[in-house]
Amino acid sequence: MIKTPAEIALMAEAGRLLASVFTHLDAMTLEGLSTLEIDRRVEAFIVDELKARPASKGQYGYGFVLNSGDIVNLDITLEKDGFIADSSKTYLIGSVGPQARRLVRTTYEALWKGIQAVRPGAKLGDIGFAIERHAKQAGYSVVRDYCGHGIGREMHEEPQVLHFGKAGTGVTLREGMTFTIEPMLNQGVRTVLTEDDGWTVVTSDGKLSAQFEHTVAVTKDGVRVLTLRPDEKRGA
Repeated sequence: MIKTPAEIALMAEAGRLLASVFTHLDAMTLEGLSTLEIDRRVEAFIVDELKARPASKGQYGYGFVLNSGDIVNLDITLEKDGFIADSSKTYLIGSVGPQARRLVRTTYEALWKGIQAVRPGAKLGDIGFAIERHAKQAGYSVVRDYCGHGIGREMHEEPQVLHFGKAGTGVTLREGMTFTIEPMLNQGVRTVLTEDDGWTVVTSDGKLSAQFEHTVAVTKDGVRVLTLRPDEKRGA
């Protein structure tokens, strides 16, 4: 769905606020906290400090405690003035080993490879191709069960944004399109399994997985990252 400049400005404001949530999280000591406690603190910050709304409240109800050595993806959505921003970041908890650090670093790089492929006239397949190529060069696989998505007044809009694919294929990108790019990379095989609780998803081989996400807009001459965090550099 094509957004007007005024609508993108509203999405950019939601994205700016969401970026500040991650800055808030960066200042926390996450080790020893449960994910439900983090969820509670984030919701309070969004509602009380930012005067906005968590866009995914009530979707998830399971929690676990974060321990040193863990990596955890915190995926947060925020709605302000009718428009939604969506972003995620994988955090390193305590003392994390070099293999896990490399996976997280490569996943972040893969996100930006996908972002850098966005411009008017490019194809959706260009995004997935750039991400998958970077992942494979590092020896990782790309999860295919989940994808990015169009976003705006609704959390999930068209198009679907795959994180693998063939360059030059798929929908043509046009100025005013807004969507998420959110690659998930695995150390081992790309397949995942859903456990009996119907919610928990694990890698098929039990190896680590990492993910990063941004909401972007196609501009006249390229791409704008609407959820860019203060600690990031464009084109990282």
